[in-house]
Amino acid sequence: MGEQGVPKRTNAAKGPVEAAEKPAERPAKRSSAKPAAKTGQSAAGKTARTTAAKKTAAKAAPKAAATTKAAPKPAPAAAPASRAKPAKPESRLAMVRRARKINRDLADVFPYAHPELDFRNAFELLVATVLSAQTTDLRVNQTTPALFAKYPTPEDLAAAVPEEVEELIRPTGFFRAKTKSIMGLAAALRDDFGGEVPGRLADLVKLPGVGRKTAFVVLGNAFGVPGITVDTHFMRLARRWKWTESDDPVKIEAEVAEIFPKSEWTMLSHRVIFHGRRICHARKPACGACPIAPLCPAYGEGETDPEKAAKLLKYEKGGFPGQRLNPPPDYPGRPAAPAPGVAPGAE
Repeated sequence: MGEQGVPKRTNAAKGPVEAAEKPAERPAKRSSAKPAAKTGQSAAGKTARTTAAKKTAAKAAPKAAATTKAAPKPAPAAAPASRAKPAKPESRLAMVRRARKINRDLADVFPYAHPELDFRNAFELLVATVLSAQTTDLRVNQTTPALFAKYPTPEDLAAAVPEEVEELIRPTGFFRAKTKSIMGLAAALRDDFGGEVPGRLADLVKLPGVGRKTAFVVLGNAFGVPGITVDTHFMRLARRWKWTESDDPVKIEAEVAEIFPKSEWTMLSHRVIFHGRRICHARKPACGACPIAPLCPAYGEGETDPEKAAKLLKYEKGGFPGQRLNPPPDYPGRPAAPAPGVAPGAE
């Protein structure tokens, strides 16, 4: 019994063990097979996706290339302005040398420069200069012959009827105020200076209607006393040429006087004024016809084309009459015409 039972127990034990071992092996087989299948599927899927991506990229490449070709090329970047070296400021010495060279060149261009008011004596020059405010020298020159024919001396003008003087000088503008000034200065000359025009700046500026500009015109051209005449043309060009930065006539006079010798002051004034009236105009300077263009810091503000600039020249430089009815003998241009209705040479 015992021997027969043992095998039974042994067989019984082996059965469950083998049964237990077999199921354990099957899952192992399944687990090892399934991941392999999934790995294969995953690799195949990746390969398919990669191939599809390549095809898509290949199709998209021509479109992208076309888009790239169609896109305009960007403009080359401009060089930064900071690369340009800023011009060095002109030294005081360099400015003085340039200014004096301008004066010498203008002396060659305008050797005949002169006051553009007709006069025969200091009294006529004084009255004509007062009348020239806010008008042209030509208009004054067309007006004064009749005035001086009727009132040739300070005594005559001081005793005149104001309304009659007003009518004579009406063409010059502001005729009432100007009548008051010239009759007032005539009376002062009669009463305080024996009927003579004084030759000192301090005396002249005390007369009615007479400022430093008028006084220097009279002193320089009737008495030979050097002076700088800062009128609108002189002021504009002195600033344009960087001789000064001021817009005060008295300061401009003082600053320019430090640049030039005193002996040059009167003729310098004439040359600068001539240049301002004929070539270097306020609104449209004739830069292309300017003889001192290489010395001018403002070159290019006006017309630079030589042919177009030549058409902007005035008076004798443009082939037109000057402003004086009786210009000096060395004046190369034609004299101005008298007022309408007045015979040439009539006084």
